Amino acid sequence: MSDAVIEHGKSSIEQGSTSFAAASRLFGKTLREDVWRLYAWCRHCDDEIDGQDHGGLSTALTSQERHARLARLRSKTAQAMAGHPMDEPSFAAFSHVALKHRFDPAWPDALLDGFAMDVDGHRFANRADTLGYCWGVAGVVGVMMAAIMGARDEAVLRRAQDLGLAFQLTNICRDVREDALNGRVYLPADALAAVGVASDPATVSDPAHAAAVFRVVTDQLELAEDYYDSARIGLRALPFRGALAVAAARRIYRRIGREILKAGPVALQTRRRVARPVMVGLLLLGGIDALWSRLERLAPGPPRAALWSRL
Repeated sequence: MSDAVIEHGKSSIEQGSTSFAAASRLFGKTLREDVWRLYAWCRHCDDEIDGQDHGGLSTALTSQERHARLARLRSKTAQAMAGHPMDEPSFAAFSHVALKHRFDPAWPDALLDGFAMDVDGHRFANRADTLGYCWGVAGVVGVMMAAIMGARDEAVLRRAQDLGLAFQLTNICRDVREDALNGRVYLPADALAAVGVASDPATVSDPAHAAAVFRVVTDQLELAEDYYDSARIGLRALPFRGALAVAAARRIYRRIGREILKAGPVALQTRRRVARPVMVGLLLLGGIDALWSRLERLAPGPPRAALWSRL
């Protein structure tokens, strides 16, 4: 694997996610580079579908253009999984990591199925619909990350799924207005209806409805808390450097959700971020979580809560 491909993965995560970039530095070199490779492919697929460059407002694309892009991503990903030589850095990176860690072909398919929901303009009627989307664009990424760290047991992969679900629920709540401006609403329509808000982008992005929308956001973040709690149990099954990075990412992203809750409806108007000094403290707390998970190995783990799961 060339230095250029590795550098591409590093650059992708640094531009795409400050939180994940900070946590990824805690992995050992080999593991860190494989995580960068996977992230580069995930980010590329997301941006390709949205006409974005590491997030932000989308370029106007027709439905036909989006479907063509999705078809291309499916084709290139299948080629990468088959071990064909890839001339694009993101797909070369993905091919390397997927073959090295024996990814189930259903995993990248699930991520692209999640993006297909965006392409098709899927409407999210209820919580299960929203969680199904979270599985496709984030839960299965957690599973692939765990596989990179050597996890194969389904119970461990399920905890990794839970962390991905928690991350995406947090993303949805952080980006409610930005997503609505891009024509998307991921909050459950039935929950919005219960507070008197229509589930169309113009209504959800209207500051006049911020207080009502925030009630739905609060419910989603409370659900994310349950998934963050469940995910912590999986740390004990990861190698220490892996547990260290995952625990730090869990702390940082969870803090974003809690900052949103603390700020109230005004949080919907601007994207919440974790300040650098706070992030340093959370990285240290993640280290404590990772150390504690070594002690927890001495006793059987508690059963998983009765939460929605695709695995």
